[in-house]
Amino acid sequence: MINYPFSIKSLITAAAFFTGCCLLLSCENDEKKVKEWTENKVMKEEVTGVESYLSQDGKMRAKLTSPLMLRVMADTVYVEFPKSIHVDFYNDSAVIESKLDSKYAKYFENLNKVYLRDSVVVITMKGDTLKSPDLWWDQNTKMFYTEKYATYHGIGKQIYGGKGLTATQDLSSVIFNQPTGTVQVSEEGFPK
Repeated sequence: MINYPFSIKSLITAAAFFTGCCLLLSCENDEKKVKEWTENKVMKEEVTGVESYLSQDGKMRAKLTSPLMLRVMADTVYVEFPKSIHVDFYNDSAVIESKLDSKYAKYFENLNKVYLRDSVVVITMKGDTLKSPDLWWDQNTKMFYTEKYATYHGIGKQIYGGKGLTATQDLSSVIFNQPTGTVQVSEEGFPK
């Protein structure tokens, strides 16, 4: 039997201590690298010269054109149109029933809703016109709505809504909150 001045237990302890010291000295937490690894990254896809078609139940419902589209994958996935948007809405016979123009739009994919702002104009082929500084379009219900000021001009109608409105996509029904304006009425007192 060989007699060593140190025991195996003390040798293992020393080796563990030495290894731990090496690990501690070799680990360096560079703040920039840690921040880079842990920060949330937002992925963006960019498309220029966009022309897109929307169909439901096998029928074309809308054609969208825009000079720039950004698809952002963040907590909520959305598509942004920062340089303007134009949409032609079609009826069941694939005939344009109304047109929409806005300088900015943001489509929330999970909600099927579009937020429009800055010079929003909806015009029907009959000539009815809806204008608002901002407007929401619900793709599921085919309705426009806003809580902001809006105006509606049609044949024999000029209505100003101070507290918002709800309207069908083809503007066949427009309901204002606190409206003011002029409407032509028949002899019976009903709007023409």
